[in-house]
This record gives sequence, C-alpha cells and structure tokens, in this order.
Amino acid sequence: MAEHDPDRAWDEYDWERFLQQQDQKTEKYMELLEKYIDDPHRDEIVAREMGWCHLNQDESEEWSDDDSLGAGDDGENVFAESERPDRRTESFEQHVLYRAAFSLTIWIDRLFEASPSLQNDPAAVKLATHSALAAAKLAAALSDEEAEELGMTIAYLKRSLKAITVALDASAQLISEKSITREQHAALNQRIFQVRDGIILLMGEFRGEWLRRYGSL
Repeated sequence: MAEHDPDRAWDEYDWERFLQQQDQKTEKYMELLEKYIDDPHRDEIVAREMGWCHLNQDESEEWSDDDSLGAGDDGENVFAESERPDRRTESFEQHVLYRAAFSLTIWIDRLFEASPSLQNDPAAVKLATHSALAAAKLAAALSDEEAEELGMTIAYLKRSLKAITVALDASAQLISEKSITREQHAALNQRIFQVRDGIILLMGEFRGEWLRRYGSL
C-alpha cells in the first residue's frame, strides 16, 4: 500500500501514477488464473496467492455461465443496493460485475477450444488477453471491501474499462475478418458490453461517493 499524505486522500490520478509501478501484480494474477482455471477452488487459491482475502470454503460458490448474469431487464443499474460502494460486504469474487468478467474469460476459452485456429489469430489473442486483463483490474478494484481507497478503486476501474474496450475492438476485427460467426460475435459482444456498461456504472457510483466525501475530484 502506498504511503498517504495524512492530510489528503489520494485521488484516482495519484493512484494511477502509483499503479503504473505495480503492473507486475496484474501479470501474477493472469498467470495464476491460467494455472488454476479448472480448479474448483480457483477463487480461493488466486485470492490467497494475491494476498487480497481469504474465503471461507463454505461461503465460496460456483461460477455461473448464465448469459443473464448481472444484466437487468431494462439495461439499468444491475447492482443491488447492498453492492453499492458504501454498503458492500461481499468479497470481489462474489461481486456480480467480476463474475460477469470472469464468465467472459471462460466463454472465450471455450470459443478457442471450439475453433483451434483462433489460438494463432492476433485479434483473438488480443481479445483473450484484454478480457483477462479487464477481469484482473476488476478484481483489484473490488478487493477494497470497505471502499476505504476510493481513488485506487476508480483508477483500477479506469484500467479495466480501457482493457475491455480493446477487447471490444478485437471482437469487431474478428467479425470483419470472418474469423467468427455472426452468432458468436453477437454472443461475445453481449458479454463484453455487459462488463463495459457495468464498469462505467460502477465508476459513476464511486465518483459520486468521492464527491460526497471530499467535495471534488
């Protein structure tokens, strides 16, 4: 954790400068995710190895591949009141947005299994890499369960948004090259937009909380 000026909370820009020096942690997360992707206790293992939190085994839950995960019927706020920044009590693994991002990485992995040629496609590699990167940044953002470091959380969310936007660009490239079918592209984009819109929404909530606490960004 960075040393703070006791008279001033770090904002998202302070944290961005700090996080630029911490990118090796993301690389570690992605290595762990790949190593334990099929382990039924992967969430506990990754969290423990990253030093974020320790889940009680009885409280851990299986990931859902439900396409409706986290999506409201009308596309509005998908987060329950208990998941808002000032009232969150769950660990990042249980957060609906992280679960959606993780589900996206699993979906892409299965797409690669169904179409082995994609493993050597630069656009497909970019898609997989940046989708995983988005999940990693979300995990870091949501690991502050008490929302004590709002600036850090927002900075990580910004990085996650950047990564998922690159993944969206890769999806467009894949369909333009006819490397995936229209049906696959539609399903992929539905998942990517679900994560992207959720990040934007959550950033707005955290920035609103920052304004409430500190009065300006």
